[in-house]
Amino acid sequence: MAQFAGALAERPESILEKYFEFARHGTTLARDTMAGVTTFVVMSYIIFVNPSILAGVKPLHGAALPFAAVLTSTCLVAAVMSIAMGLSTNYAFAIAPGMGLNAVVAYGLVASGKTSFPEAMGLVVLEGVAMVLLAVSGFRELIFKAIPLELKKAIAIGIGLFIAFIGLYNSGIIAQDPSHATPVGLGSFTTWPILVAVFGLVFTFAMRAVRFKGDLIVGIIGTTIFATIVNAATNYSAFGKGGVAYWPGFHHLYASPNFTLIGNISLHSFSGAQLGVIASLVWVFSLFLSDFFDFSGTSIGVGKAAGYVDKDGNIPQFKKALVVDGLAAMAGGGASASSATTYIESGAGVAAGGRTGWVAVTAGLLFIPFMFISPLIGMVPAQATAAALVVVGWLMISTLTEAEGEAEGGPAANKLAGIDFHDLAIGLSAALAIMVMPFTYSITNGIGFGFITYTLICAARREWKRIHPFMWIATGAFVLYFLVPVLQQHISWF
Repeated sequence: MAQFAGALAERPESILEKYFEFARHGTTLARDTMAGVTTFVVMSYIIFVNPSILAGVKPLHGAALPFAAVLTSTCLVAAVMSIAMGLSTNYAFAIAPGMGLNAVVAYGLVASGKTSFPEAMGLVVLEGVAMVLLAVSGFRELIFKAIPLELKKAIAIGIGLFIAFIGLYNSGIIAQDPSHATPVGLGSFTTWPILVAVFGLVFTFAMRAVRFKGDLIVGIIGTTIFATIVNAATNYSAFGKGGVAYWPGFHHLYASPNFTLIGNISLHSFSGAQLGVIASLVWVFSLFLSDFFDFSGTSIGVGKAAGYVDKDGNIPQFKKALVVDGLAAMAGGGASASSATTYIESGAGVAAGGRTGWVAVTAGLLFIPFMFISPLIGMVPAQATAAALVVVGWLMISTLTEAEGEAEGGPAANKLAGIDFHDLAIGLSAALAIMVMPFTYSITNGIGFGFITYTLICAARREWKRIHPFMWIATGAFVLYFLVPVLQQHISWF
Protein backbone atom coordinates (compact mmCIF):
# COMPACT_ATOMS: atom_id res chain seq x y z
CA MET A 1 0.00 0.00 0.00
CA ALA A 2 2.87 2.40 0.90
CA GLN A 3 4.47 1.64 -2.48
CA PHE A 4 1.22 2.54 -4.24
CA ALA A 5 0.95 5.83 -2.32
CA GLY A 6 4.55 6.71 -3.19
CA ALA A 7 3.99 5.99 -6.84
CA LEU A 8 1.28 8.64 -7.01
CA ALA A 9 3.98 11.31 -7.17
CA GLU A 10 5.17 9.97 -10.52
CA ARG A 11 3.64 10.34 -13.97
CA PRO A 12 0.07 8.99 -14.01
CA GLU A 13 0.74 6.69 -16.97
CA SER A 14 3.56 4.91 -15.15
CA ILE A 15 1.87 4.41 -11.80
CA LEU A 16 -0.07 1.25 -12.57
CA GLU A 17 2.75 -0.37 -14.53
CA LYS A 18 5.25 0.30 -11.77
CA TYR A 19 3.00 -0.97 -8.98
CA PHE A 20 1.34 -4.00 -10.57
CA GLU A 21 4.27 -4.98 -12.84
CA PHE A 22 2.17 -6.08 -15.78
CA ALA A 23 5.16 -6.91 -17.99
CA ARG A 24 6.80 -9.12 -15.37
CA HIS A 25 3.56 -11.10 -15.03
CA GLY A 26 3.19 -11.48 -18.78
CA THR A 27 0.14 -9.26 -19.16
CA THR A 28 -0.87 -5.68 -19.96
CA LEU A 29 -3.01 -2.96 -18.40
CA ALA A 30 -5.66 -3.40 -21.10
CA ARG A 31 -5.77 -7.18 -20.69
CA ASP A 32 -6.04 -7.04 -16.91
CA THR A 33 -8.70 -4.35 -17.14
CA MET A 34 -10.83 -6.56 -19.39
CA ALA A 35 -10.12 -9.51 -17.08
CA GLY A 36 -11.41 -7.41 -14.17
CA VAL A 37 -14.58 -6.63 -16.10
CA THR A 38 -14.98 -10.35 -16.82
CA THR A 39 -14.58 -11.24 -13.16
CA PHE A 40 -17.15 -8.63 -12.18
CA VAL A 41 -19.68 -9.80 -14.75
CA VAL A 42 -19.57 -13.44 -13.65
CA MET A 43 -19.75 -12.66 -9.91
CA SER A 44 -22.13 -9.68 -10.04
CA TYR A 45 -25.11 -11.95 -9.44
CA ILE A 46 -24.33 -11.49 -5.74
CA ILE A 47 -25.61 -7.91 -6.05
CA PHE A 48 -29.07 -9.35 -6.68
CA VAL A 49 -28.91 -12.57 -4.68
CA ASN A 50 -27.41 -11.43 -1.37
CA PRO A 51 -30.06 -8.76 -0.63
CA SER A 52 -32.83 -11.13 -1.71
CA ILE A 53 -31.60 -13.77 0.78
CA LEU A 54 -30.80 -11.53 3.75
CA ALA A 55 -33.64 -9.04 3.33
CA GLY A 56 -36.10 -11.78 2.44
CA VAL A 57 -35.93 -13.41 5.87
CA LYS A 58 -38.51 -12.59 8.56
CA PRO A 59 -36.67 -12.75 11.89
CA LEU A 60 -38.30 -14.22 14.98
CA HIS A 61 -36.23 -11.78 17.04
CA GLY A 62 -35.52 -8.19 16.07
CA ALA A 63 -36.16 -6.33 12.85
CA ALA A 64 -35.76 -7.43 9.25
CA LEU A 65 -32.99 -5.93 7.12
CA PRO A 66 -33.97 -3.23 4.59
CA PHE A 67 -33.32 -4.36 1.03
CA ALA A 68 -31.66 -1.09 -0.03
CA ALA A 69 -29.35 -1.13 2.99
CA VAL A 70 -28.24 -4.73 2.32
CA LEU A 71 -27.61 -3.83 -1.32
CA THR A 72 -25.46 -0.88 -0.28
CA SER A 73 -23.48 -2.98 2.19
CA THR A 74 -23.03 -5.80 -0.34
CA CYS A 75 -21.57 -3.48 -2.98
CA LEU A 76 -19.52 -1.48 -0.49
CA VAL A 77 -17.86 -4.53 1.08
CA ALA A 78 -17.22 -6.13 -2.32
CA ALA A 79 -15.70 -2.91 -3.66
CA VAL A 80 -13.47 -2.04 -0.70
CA MET A 81 -12.20 -5.55 0.02
CA SER A 82 -11.58 -6.48 -3.64
CA ILE A 83 -9.54 -3.32 -4.04
CA ALA A 84 -7.69 -4.06 -0.78
CA MET A 85 -6.88 -7.60 -1.94
CA GLY A 86 -5.56 -6.37 -5.28
CA LEU A 87 -3.42 -3.62 -3.78
CA SER A 88 -1.99 -5.59 -0.87
CA THR A 89 -1.24 -8.94 -2.58
CA ASN A 90 -1.18 -8.12 -6.31
CA TYR A 91 -3.33 -11.22 -6.84
CA ALA A 92 -6.43 -11.38 -9.05
CA PHE A 93 -8.68 -12.45 -6.16
CA ALA A 94 -12.00 -10.57 -6.08
CA ILE A 95 -14.09 -10.56 -2.90
CA ALA A 96 -17.81 -10.33 -2.12
CA PRO A 97 -20.27 -11.69 0.49
CA GLY A 98 -20.07 -15.47 0.22
CA MET A 99 -22.82 -17.76 -0.97
CA GLY A 100 -23.46 -20.43 1.62
CA LEU A 101 -22.27 -18.20 4.42
CA ASN A 102 -25.17 -15.81 3.80
CA ALA A 103 -27.53 -18.78 3.95
CA VAL A 104 -26.06 -19.79 7.32
CA VAL A 105 -26.76 -16.32 8.69
CA ALA A 106 -30.22 -15.94 7.15
CA TYR A 107 -31.67 -19.39 7.74
CA GLY A 108 -29.45 -21.15 10.26
CA LEU A 109 -29.31 -18.28 12.74
CA VAL A 110 -32.01 -15.66 12.10
CA ALA A 111 -34.97 -17.48 10.51
CA SER A 112 -34.63 -20.32 13.01
CA GLY A 113 -34.98 -17.85 15.90
CA LYS A 114 -31.53 -18.47 17.36
CA THR A 115 -30.42 -14.83 16.98
CA SER A 116 -31.42 -11.46 15.65
CA PHE A 117 -29.57 -10.05 12.65
CA PRO A 118 -27.23 -7.85 14.74
CA GLU A 119 -26.31 -10.86 16.89
CA ALA A 120 -25.72 -13.06 13.84
CA MET A 121 -23.49 -10.42 12.26
CA GLY A 122 -21.58 -10.15 15.52
CA LEU A 123 -20.74 -13.84 15.22
CA VAL A 124 -19.60 -13.25 11.63
CA VAL A 125 -17.23 -10.52 12.84
CA LEU A 126 -15.75 -12.91 15.41
CA GLU A 127 -15.31 -15.52 12.68
CA GLY A 128 -13.32 -12.95 10.70
CA VAL A 129 -11.19 -12.20 13.76
CA ALA A 130 -10.43 -15.93 14.02
CA MET A 131 -9.37 -15.95 10.35
CA VAL A 132 -6.97 -13.05 10.93
CA LEU A 133 -5.50 -14.60 14.08
CA LEU A 134 -5.08 -17.88 12.22
CA ALA A 135 -3.12 -16.16 9.47
CA VAL A 136 -0.93 -14.20 11.87
CA SER A 137 -0.21 -17.19 14.14
CA GLY A 138 0.58 -19.58 11.29
CA PHE A 139 -1.87 -22.31 12.37
CA ARG A 140 -3.38 -22.51 8.91
CA GLU A 141 -1.52 -25.68 7.86
CA LEU A 142 -2.37 -27.43 11.13
CA ILE A 143 -6.12 -26.95 10.71
CA PHE A 144 -6.12 -27.53 6.97
CA LYS A 145 -4.44 -30.92 7.31
CA ALA A 146 -6.43 -32.01 10.38
CA ILE A 147 -9.68 -32.64 8.49
CA PRO A 148 -9.75 -35.46 5.91
CA LEU A 149 -9.94 -34.27 2.30
CA GLU A 150 -13.14 -36.25 1.71
CA LEU A 151 -14.87 -34.56 4.64
CA LYS A 152 -13.86 -31.14 3.31
CA LYS A 153 -15.43 -32.06 -0.02
CA ALA A 154 -18.55 -33.31 1.71
CA ILE A 155 -18.93 -29.93 3.45
CA ALA A 156 -18.73 -28.13 0.09
CA ILE A 157 -21.19 -30.56 -1.51
CA GLY A 158 -23.65 -30.22 1.36
CA ILE A 159 -23.51 -26.42 1.14
CA GLY A 160 -24.10 -26.69 -2.62
CA LEU A 161 -27.22 -28.81 -2.12
CA PHE A 162 -28.42 -26.38 0.55
CA ILE A 163 -27.99 -23.36 -1.72
CA ALA A 164 -29.76 -25.09 -4.62
CA PHE A 165 -32.61 -26.11 -2.32
CA ILE A 166 -32.99 -22.49 -1.14
CA GLY A 167 -33.26 -21.30 -4.75
CA LEU A 168 -35.79 -23.93 -5.73
CA TYR A 169 -37.86 -23.45 -2.58
CA ASN A 170 -37.90 -19.64 -2.59
CA SER A 171 -38.92 -19.62 -6.25
CA GLY A 172 -41.83 -21.98 -5.59
CA ILE A 173 -40.57 -24.84 -7.77
CA ILE A 174 -40.32 -26.87 -4.57
CA ALA A 175 -43.07 -26.22 -2.03
CA GLN A 176 -44.58 -27.63 1.13
CA ASP A 177 -47.16 -30.30 0.45
CA PRO A 178 -50.57 -28.83 1.42
CA SER A 179 -51.86 -32.32 2.23
CA HIS A 180 -48.81 -33.01 4.47
CA ALA A 181 -48.53 -36.45 2.86
CA THR A 182 -44.90 -35.59 2.17
CA PRO A 183 -42.73 -32.80 3.66
CA VAL A 184 -42.14 -31.15 0.26
CA GLY A 185 -43.14 -31.62 -3.36
CA LEU A 186 -43.29 -29.75 -6.65
CA GLY A 187 -45.03 -26.42 -6.60
CA SER A 188 -48.12 -25.67 -8.65
CA PHE A 189 -47.07 -25.33 -12.27
CA THR A 190 -50.31 -23.51 -13.04
CA THR A 191 -49.14 -20.17 -11.59
CA TRP A 192 -47.34 -17.29 -13.29
CA PRO A 193 -44.43 -17.12 -10.78
CA ILE A 194 -43.61 -20.80 -11.45
CA LEU A 195 -43.68 -20.11 -15.20
CA VAL A 196 -41.20 -17.28 -14.64
CA ALA A 197 -38.96 -19.54 -12.54
CA VAL A 198 -38.98 -22.26 -15.20
CA PHE A 199 -38.20 -19.67 -17.87
CA GLY A 200 -35.22 -18.53 -15.78
CA LEU A 201 -33.92 -22.08 -15.43
CA VAL A 202 -34.21 -22.81 -19.15
CA PHE A 203 -32.74 -19.45 -20.17
CA THR A 204 -29.77 -19.64 -17.77
CA PHE A 205 -28.99 -23.31 -18.38
CA ALA A 206 -29.01 -22.71 -22.13
CA MET A 207 -26.47 -19.90 -21.77
CA ARG A 208 -24.33 -22.07 -19.51
CA ALA A 209 -24.49 -24.83 -22.14
CA VAL A 210 -23.08 -22.56 -24.85
CA ARG A 211 -20.46 -21.22 -22.40
CA PHE A 212 -21.76 -17.68 -22.41
CA LYS A 213 -19.74 -15.64 -19.92
CA GLY A 214 -21.95 -13.78 -17.50
CA ASP A 215 -24.75 -16.31 -17.86
CA LEU A 216 -25.87 -15.87 -14.23
CA ILE A 217 -26.20 -12.08 -14.30
CA VAL A 218 -27.78 -12.09 -17.78
CA GLY A 219 -30.11 -14.88 -16.66
CA ILE A 220 -31.23 -12.83 -13.66
CA ILE A 221 -31.77 -9.69 -15.77
CA GLY A 222 -33.54 -11.54 -18.58
CA THR A 223 -35.84 -13.40 -16.20
CA THR A 224 -36.65 -10.16 -14.35
CA ILE A 225 -37.62 -8.51 -17.65
CA PHE A 226 -39.81 -11.50 -18.51
CA ALA A 227 -41.41 -11.38 -15.05
CA THR A 228 -42.09 -7.65 -15.43
CA ILE A 229 -43.76 -8.22 -18.80
CA VAL A 230 -45.87 -11.04 -17.36
CA ASN A 231 -46.83 -8.89 -14.40
CA ALA A 232 -47.94 -6.00 -16.60
CA ALA A 233 -49.80 -8.33 -19.03
CA THR A 234 -51.78 -9.83 -16.14
CA ASN A 235 -52.71 -6.39 -14.81
CA TYR A 236 -50.21 -6.90 -11.95
CA SER A 237 -51.99 -9.97 -10.61
CA ALA A 238 -48.91 -12.19 -11.06
CA PHE A 239 -46.52 -10.35 -8.71
CA GLY A 240 -48.41 -7.31 -7.54
CA LYS A 241 -47.84 -3.60 -8.01
CA GLY A 242 -45.09 -1.46 -6.57
CA GLY A 243 -42.65 -4.27 -5.69
CA VAL A 244 -40.80 -6.99 -7.55
CA ALA A 245 -41.39 -7.34 -11.30
CA TYR A 246 -42.75 -3.79 -11.35
CA TRP A 247 -41.12 -1.07 -13.45
CA PRO A 248 -40.80 2.03 -11.23
CA GLY A 249 -40.18 4.43 -14.12
CA PHE A 250 -36.96 6.13 -15.19
CA HIS A 251 -37.38 8.91 -12.63
CA HIS A 252 -37.38 6.46 -9.72
CA LEU A 253 -34.35 4.32 -10.56
CA TYR A 254 -31.82 6.32 -8.54
CA ALA A 255 -31.62 6.20 -4.76
CA SER A 256 -28.94 7.42 -2.38
CA PRO A 257 -26.93 4.60 -0.79
CA ASN A 258 -28.33 3.41 2.53
CA PHE A 259 -25.53 3.04 5.09
CA THR A 260 -27.76 2.43 8.11
CA LEU A 261 -26.54 -1.15 8.62
CA ILE A 262 -22.89 -0.19 9.03
CA GLY A 263 -21.84 -1.15 12.57
CA ASN A 264 -25.23 -2.67 13.40
CA ILE A 265 -23.82 -5.67 15.29
CA SER A 266 -24.23 -7.17 18.74
CA LEU A 267 -22.54 -9.85 20.86
CA HIS A 268 -25.62 -10.44 23.02
CA SER A 269 -25.96 -13.98 21.68
CA PHE A 270 -23.38 -15.03 24.27
CA SER A 271 -25.71 -13.98 27.05
CA GLY A 272 -29.03 -14.55 25.28
CA ALA A 273 -31.56 -17.26 26.01
CA GLN A 274 -31.49 -18.67 22.47
CA LEU A 275 -27.78 -19.51 22.19
CA GLY A 276 -25.52 -18.79 25.14
CA VAL A 277 -21.72 -19.03 25.36
CA ILE A 278 -21.09 -22.57 24.12
CA ALA A 279 -23.54 -22.49 21.20
CA SER A 280 -22.29 -19.05 20.12
CA LEU A 281 -18.69 -20.28 20.04
CA VAL A 282 -19.70 -23.34 18.03
CA TRP A 283 -21.50 -21.14 15.50
CA VAL A 284 -18.37 -18.98 15.18
CA PHE A 285 -16.35 -22.16 14.71
CA SER A 286 -18.76 -23.43 12.03
CA LEU A 287 -18.69 -20.13 10.13
CA PHE A 288 -14.92 -20.13 10.39
CA LEU A 289 -14.63 -23.64 8.96
CA SER A 290 -16.87 -22.82 5.98
CA ASP A 291 -15.03 -19.57 5.26
CA PHE A 292 -11.55 -21.00 5.79
CA PHE A 293 -11.92 -23.99 3.49
CA ASP A 294 -13.82 -21.93 0.94
CA PHE A 295 -10.94 -19.45 0.74
CA SER A 296 -8.20 -22.10 0.83
CA GLY A 297 -9.72 -24.12 -2.00
CA THR A 298 -10.52 -21.02 -4.07
CA SER A 299 -7.10 -19.42 -3.68
CA ILE A 300 -5.28 -22.62 -4.59
CA GLY A 301 -7.54 -23.32 -7.58
CA VAL A 302 -7.44 -19.78 -9.01
CA GLY A 303 -3.82 -19.28 -7.99
CA LYS A 304 -2.72 -22.39 -9.84
CA ALA A 305 -4.36 -21.17 -13.06
CA ALA A 306 -2.77 -17.73 -12.61
CA GLY A 307 0.69 -19.13 -11.96
CA TYR A 308 0.89 -18.04 -8.32
CA VAL A 309 1.47 -21.55 -6.94
CA ASP A 310 5.13 -22.54 -6.69
CA LYS A 311 6.66 -25.99 -7.28
CA ASP A 312 5.98 -26.96 -3.66
CA GLY A 313 2.27 -26.17 -3.98
CA ASN A 314 2.43 -22.93 -1.96
CA ILE A 315 1.33 -19.39 -2.72
CA PRO A 316 4.09 -16.91 -1.73
CA GLN A 317 1.77 -14.22 -0.32
CA PHE A 318 -0.79 -16.62 1.08
CA LYS A 319 -0.60 -15.33 4.66
CA LYS A 320 -1.23 -11.77 3.49
CA ALA A 321 -4.16 -12.92 1.34
CA LEU A 322 -5.58 -14.89 4.29
CA VAL A 323 -5.42 -11.76 6.47
CA VAL A 324 -7.30 -9.73 3.84
CA ASP A 325 -9.91 -12.49 3.52
CA GLY A 326 -10.34 -12.47 7.30
CA LEU A 327 -10.72 -8.70 7.30
CA ALA A 328 -13.32 -9.13 4.54
CA ALA A 329 -15.30 -11.45 6.80
CA MET A 330 -15.13 -8.85 9.57
CA ALA A 331 -16.18 -6.10 7.14
CA GLY A 332 -19.09 -8.19 5.85
CA GLY A 333 -20.36 -8.80 9.37
CA GLY A 334 -19.79 -5.20 10.41
CA ALA A 335 -21.84 -3.98 7.44
CA SER A 336 -24.57 -6.66 7.83
CA ALA A 337 -23.74 -8.07 4.39
CA SER A 338 -22.72 -11.46 5.81
CA SER A 339 -19.20 -12.85 5.68
CA ALA A 340 -17.28 -11.81 2.58
CA THR A 341 -14.73 -14.10 0.99
CA THR A 342 -12.65 -14.64 -2.15
CA TYR A 343 -14.79 -15.75 -5.11
CA ILE A 344 -14.11 -18.78 -7.24
CA GLU A 345 -15.45 -16.66 -10.12
CA SER A 346 -12.10 -14.86 -9.97
CA GLY A 347 -10.96 -17.75 -12.13
CA ALA A 348 -12.96 -16.28 -15.02
CA GLY A 349 -10.74 -13.20 -15.01
CA VAL A 350 -7.64 -15.37 -14.85
CA ALA A 351 -8.95 -17.43 -17.77
CA ALA A 352 -9.33 -14.16 -19.69
CA GLY A 353 -5.61 -13.48 -19.20
CA GLY A 354 -5.66 -11.51 -15.95
CA ARG A 355 -2.60 -11.98 -13.74
CA THR A 356 -2.23 -9.05 -11.34
CA GLY A 357 -4.09 -7.32 -8.54
CA TRP A 358 -5.42 -4.77 -11.02
CA VAL A 359 -8.01 -7.41 -11.99
CA ALA A 360 -9.39 -7.37 -8.43
CA VAL A 361 -9.20 -3.56 -8.25
CA THR A 362 -11.16 -3.22 -11.50
CA ALA A 363 -13.81 -5.67 -10.34
CA GLY A 364 -14.10 -3.83 -7.04
CA LEU A 365 -14.54 -0.44 -8.69
CA LEU A 366 -17.39 -1.76 -10.82
CA PHE A 367 -19.44 -2.63 -7.71
CA ILE A 368 -19.63 1.02 -6.62
CA PRO A 369 -22.22 2.35 -9.13
CA PHE A 370 -24.72 -0.35 -8.14
CA MET A 371 -25.09 1.22 -4.69
CA PHE A 372 -27.09 4.00 -6.34
CA ILE A 373 -29.76 1.95 -8.16
CA SER A 374 -31.42 -0.05 -5.38
CA PRO A 375 -34.98 0.51 -6.81
CA LEU A 376 -33.89 -1.20 -10.03
CA ILE A 377 -32.31 -4.13 -8.16
CA GLY A 378 -35.45 -4.35 -6.01
CA MET A 379 -37.42 -5.40 -9.09
CA VAL A 380 -35.73 -8.81 -9.10
CA PRO A 381 -38.09 -11.57 -7.86
CA ALA A 382 -36.93 -14.77 -6.15
CA GLN A 383 -37.90 -16.66 -9.31
CA ALA A 384 -35.20 -14.77 -11.23
CA THR A 385 -32.40 -15.79 -8.86
CA ALA A 386 -33.37 -19.47 -8.63
CA ALA A 387 -31.27 -20.54 -11.61
CA ALA A 388 -28.21 -18.70 -10.28
CA LEU A 389 -28.52 -20.48 -6.94
CA VAL A 390 -28.90 -23.86 -8.65
CA VAL A 391 -25.80 -23.25 -10.80
CA VAL A 392 -23.77 -22.06 -7.82
CA GLY A 393 -24.90 -25.17 -5.93
CA TRP A 394 -23.83 -27.35 -8.85
CA LEU A 395 -20.42 -25.67 -8.95
CA MET A 396 -19.91 -26.45 -5.26
CA ILE A 397 -21.04 -30.06 -5.77
CA SER A 398 -18.50 -30.36 -8.60
CA THR A 399 -15.69 -30.41 -6.02
CA LEU A 400 -16.38 -34.16 -5.92
CA THR A 401 -14.43 -34.42 -9.18
CA GLU A 402 -11.53 -32.22 -8.09
CA ALA A 403 -8.14 -33.71 -8.97
CA GLU A 404 -6.21 -35.22 -6.10
CA GLY A 405 -3.79 -32.80 -4.51
CA GLU A 406 -5.58 -29.62 -5.56
CA ALA A 407 -7.39 -29.01 -2.30
CA GLU A 408 -4.19 -29.62 -0.34
CA GLY A 409 -2.14 -27.30 -2.50
CA GLY A 410 0.07 -30.08 -3.84
CA PRO A 411 0.65 -31.06 -7.45
CA ALA A 412 -2.50 -32.41 -9.06
CA ALA A 413 -2.57 -36.11 -9.87
CA ASN A 414 -4.01 -37.56 -13.03
CA LYS A 415 -6.94 -39.33 -11.43
CA LEU A 416 -9.95 -37.70 -9.82
CA ALA A 417 -10.44 -37.89 -6.09
CA GLY A 418 -13.98 -38.68 -5.07
CA ILE A 419 -15.25 -39.85 -1.70
CA ASP A 420 -14.62 -43.46 -0.76
CA PHE A 421 -18.06 -44.37 0.56
CA HIS A 422 -16.87 -47.95 1.18
CA ASP A 423 -14.64 -46.60 3.95
CA LEU A 424 -17.15 -46.48 6.81
CA ALA A 425 -15.50 -43.62 8.70
CA ILE A 426 -15.14 -41.45 5.61
CA GLY A 427 -18.23 -42.58 3.72
CA LEU A 428 -20.79 -42.36 6.52
CA SER A 429 -19.48 -39.10 7.95
CA ALA A 430 -19.39 -37.52 4.49
CA ALA A 431 -22.88 -38.79 3.64
CA LEU A 432 -24.34 -37.40 6.87
CA ALA A 433 -22.64 -34.04 6.35
CA ILE A 434 -24.08 -33.84 2.85
CA MET A 435 -27.60 -34.99 3.80
CA VAL A 436 -28.09 -33.17 7.10
CA MET A 437 -27.32 -29.69 5.73
CA PRO A 438 -30.26 -29.38 3.30
CA PHE A 439 -32.53 -31.67 5.33
CA THR A 440 -32.21 -29.53 8.49
CA TYR A 441 -31.64 -26.18 6.75
CA SER A 442 -28.38 -25.85 8.67
CA ILE A 443 -24.77 -26.03 7.52
CA THR A 444 -23.60 -26.22 11.13
CA ASN A 445 -25.70 -29.32 11.81
CA GLY A 446 -24.22 -31.04 8.78
CA ILE A 447 -20.62 -30.28 9.74
CA GLY A 448 -21.31 -31.39 13.31
CA PHE A 449 -22.85 -34.72 12.27
CA GLY A 450 -19.92 -35.36 9.93
CA PHE A 451 -17.23 -34.59 12.51
CA ILE A 452 -18.84 -36.58 15.31
CA THR A 453 -19.48 -39.61 13.08
CA TYR A 454 -15.93 -39.70 11.74
CA THR A 455 -14.34 -39.44 15.19
CA LEU A 456 -16.74 -41.98 16.71
CA ILE A 457 -16.15 -44.63 14.03
CA CYS A 458 -12.37 -44.22 14.07
CA ALA A 459 -12.36 -44.44 17.87
CA ALA A 460 -14.61 -47.53 17.88
CA ARG A 461 -12.19 -49.21 15.48
CA ARG A 462 -9.21 -48.00 17.54
CA GLU A 463 -7.78 -46.27 14.49
CA TRP A 464 -6.30 -43.56 16.66
CA LYS A 465 -3.80 -42.33 14.07
CA ARG A 466 -6.65 -41.27 11.79
CA ILE A 467 -7.96 -38.82 14.40
CA HIS A 468 -6.03 -35.56 14.48
CA PRO A 469 -6.00 -33.80 17.89
CA PHE A 470 -7.89 -30.92 16.30
CA MET A 471 -10.68 -33.33 15.34
CA TRP A 472 -11.07 -34.37 18.99
CA ILE A 473 -11.46 -30.71 19.98
CA ALA A 474 -13.90 -29.98 17.15
CA THR A 475 -15.95 -33.09 17.90
CA GLY A 476 -16.19 -32.18 21.58
CA ALA A 477 -17.36 -28.70 20.63
CA PHE A 478 -20.10 -30.07 18.37
CA VAL A 479 -21.25 -32.55 21.02
CA LEU A 480 -21.67 -29.63 23.41
CA TYR A 481 -23.49 -27.70 20.70
CA PHE A 482 -26.07 -30.44 20.19
CA LEU A 483 -26.49 -30.80 23.96
CA VAL A 484 -27.05 -27.07 24.52
CA PRO A 485 -30.91 -27.29 24.61
CA VAL A 486 -30.67 -29.88 27.38
CA LEU A 487 -27.92 -28.08 29.27
CA GLN A 488 -29.78 -24.75 29.10
CA GLN A 489 -32.62 -26.34 31.05
CA HIS A 490 -30.35 -27.38 33.90
CA ILE A 491 -27.37 -24.97 33.92
CA SER A 492 -28.13 -21.27 34.10
CA TRP A 493 -24.94 -19.90 32.49
CA PHE A 494 -25.51 -21.91 29.30
